[in-house]
Amino acid sequence: MRAALLSIGLVFAALGLLTVFKAPDWVNWRLAVLAGQFSYAIAVVPLAAGLAAWFLPGGRGALGGAACAACAAAFVLLVQPCAQAWAIGRTLPAGLARRFGPATVSGEPFAFARLVSRWPPPAPKSTWTYSGSLKLDFYPAIGRSPAPCVIVIHGGGWDDGDRGQVPQFNYFLARSGYAVADISYRLAPGAIWPAQRDDVAAAVAFVKGRAAAWNVDAARLVIMGRSAGGQIAEASAYVLQDPAIRGVVALYAPADMNFAWKWGRQDDPLNSPQLLRQFLGGTPETARQAYDSASAILLVDSKSPPTLLVHGAIDTLVWNRQSERLAARLTEAGVTHMLVSIPWATHALEYNPSGPSGQLTDYAVAWFLASVCR
Repeated sequence: MRAALLSIGLVFAALGLLTVFKAPDWVNWRLAVLAGQFSYAIAVVPLAAGLAAWFLPGGRGALGGAACAACAAAFVLLVQPCAQAWAIGRTLPAGLARRFGPATVSGEPFAFARLVSRWPPPAPKSTWTYSGSLKLDFYPAIGRSPAPCVIVIHGGGWDDGDRGQVPQFNYFLARSGYAVADISYRLAPGAIWPAQRDDVAAAVAFVKGRAAAWNVDAARLVIMGRSAGGQIAEASAYVLQDPAIRGVVALYAPADMNFAWKWGRQDDPLNSPQLLRQFLGGTPETARQAYDSASAILLVDSKSPPTLLVHGAIDTLVWNRQSERLAARLTEAGVTHMLVSIPWATHALEYNPSGPSGQLTDYAVAWFLASVCR
């Protein structure tokens, strides 16, 4: 029995290490997402196993002691993201106020009680065709009219995914008083860049055209994207330079395609070189213009809209250096911005809104939207 409990402790300690170190390439990246998003709930298992090993009759002995130690280590590793989130939450409001100015945001950046709170309930939506066969899901703002509108761009490596990704975030936005246009866009390899930027421009024009009917304030738009969609959001907003685009939110996004090519490997979790070739139509040597025009870091200037970047420090799919380097470039250009770096988080860090990274992301986004859309 104690051998089984020791095995449980070791397995969950290994899982807990995924909240401290980047997952090796041979570990499925979804396991790292699970560890980062739900570690506090998973911690119940080694806690129970450790207590069982401690209280089993017949003496603890070496095996029992080892089981208790392994389970204790697993428990500490799995709950430490909550402790870190609490510490980050204590300084986050001041950092956001310093970068974006004061804003009224309900609740705290992180609260232990919210770890067991229910996810936002679904919000009403309607589906519209906005360009060719491309559709968007529109969520009207609840309790606000006219409302700013957040145009959401999904991730998926540019060749996969669709609107409706992480729908609970759309519910959160709509219930916070922001309309949401969650868009589909043309995917690679059938469509190469800048087709996706053109789709965003078409979505912006469509939302403006429907603004009166949708009770949307056409002069207060924000573009938000996650992963590949974050790259599209950044590059599109920086090129369009539309005064109606009040800001950009990019979650764990690549900002420099040349940098991504330099460090990408065929044996990495995504086969990055293949994704880049089919998205941009070749390599940096054969499709230089596409690589450059898709790289937000090369498009920044003093007129770029305020930008909020959120990235996990141990992201295995998009290196956090992408957002760090973009933040440095935004600083050079004098653009209002902030990078919220989450130490234990990897990709899809906002998936669980009740989790430590989900709470911090919700709060940062809510502050940013309240500031740039006032």
